[in-house]
Amino acid sequence: MKAPRPAAESRESAVNLLPTATSTDVQEQQPRVAVLPIGSFEQHGRYLPLITDTAIACTIGQEIADAYPVHLLPPITMSCSHEHAAFPGTVSISAKTLYAVIDDIRASLARSGITKLVIINGHGGNYVLSNIVQEANVDGPAVALFPLGSDWDRARDDAGLASDRHADMHAGEIETSILLHAAPELVREGFADADHDGGPRPFLLVQGMSAYTESGVIGSPSHATAGKGKAVLESLRMSFAAYLGALG
Repeated sequence: MKAPRPAAESRESAVNLLPTATSTDVQEQQPRVAVLPIGSFEQHGRYLPLITDTAIACTIGQEIADAYPVHLLPPITMSCSHEHAAFPGTVSISAKTLYAVIDDIRASLARSGITKLVIINGHGGNYVLSNIVQEANVDGPAVALFPLGSDWDRARDDAGLASDRHADMHAGEIETSILLHAAPELVREGFADADHDGGPRPFLLVQGMSAYTESGVIGSPSHATAGKGKAVLESLRMSFAAYLGALG
C-alpha cells in the first residue's frame, strides 16, 4: 500500500462546488427557476481531474447565479460516462438512474413552489438529458437544457478559440481554458504537449473513447489560456438570458 501523499503536496480547489445560500436567502429572493449543474466523474487525461465536468458545470452555474435571480442547486457529480470505462478512475451511473434523480429533484422543487428548472450539463455523454427535457415540456415550458451546441459554438467564436467543437471533444482547449481561468490549481502540467486528433470517431458509442485515444485526450489543450476561459464564461452568461425567456 502506498503511503499517503504529504499534506504539502495536496491539491485544494478554490472552485465552490456547493452553493452557500441559506434558507432565508432563498425565501427573500423567491426564485422561480432552479439551476442544477450535472457533471461527471471521468478521466480527462493526465493534467485535468476526474471532476473536470462537475467543476465546469458548477462554474457555469455560479456565473449564472451571479447574474440572474435563480436558485442554484448542488451538482450531480456522477453521470453517464460509460464511453470512458476503459480509463482508471471513471465511475458511471445508468441513464435511468440519472433520469430518476432529476425527476425526484423536480418533484421536491415543485413542492416548495419552484416549477422551472434549468439543467447545466457539463458532460456531452449525458444524452438522456435531452429526452428528460422533451418529456418535461409536453404540457408547457418547465425544463431547459443549457448550454446547447449552438451556445458552445458561439462561446468558442466569442472567445477566439482555435479549435471547433468536434475536434476539441475532450480535455481540450475549451475545458482546459475554463479551468485555467476559474480554478487554475486544478490544472496540472502536461496540457501544452497533449494535443491529439481523434479523427471522425464513427463508432464512439460502440467502442468507447479508448478506440480513438490512448491518453484520454481528444482536442487541442495546447491552445488553452485563462483569458479564453473567461471569455467563454462571459458568452455563456449572456446566452442564458434567452433560456429564462423561453421558460416564461
